[in-house]
Amino acid sequence: MPTLVFRLRNVPEDEADDVRNLMSENDVDWYETSAGNWGIAMPGIWIRNDDDLHKSRQLIDRYQATRQTTMRKSYQQDLEAGTVVSFAQRLKQHPLKITGLVFFCLFILFVSINPFMQLIG
Repeated sequence: MPTLVFRLRNVPEDEADDVRNLMSENDVDWYETSAGNWGIAMPGIWIRNDDDLHKSRQLIDRYQATRQTTMRKSYQQDLEAGTVVSFAQRLKQHPLKITGLVFFCLFILFVSINPFMQLIG
């Protein structure tokens, strides 16, 4: 019975490629599903044989642990180098855009909460 081993929704393309290669290199019988025309289906990597479930899960878990360590080191290096853009820097670059987004969020919050506040008072 087919089993979903890796969800591809919101996964960077390089990570998806790495998992695809990992499955192929380790002789796991797998296939991929897309999100479909409207993007509502479950994109993922599936295995056909339940006997490969434990093996593929271990491979993916090991890969993700390695990737997590690598990405955290990369982010830390970017922080130390000062290449990560902060909120204050974005505000300086695009003051009207950021201010507009903040006011829009506050308006949505007001519209969402106001009916309940009128019930109370």
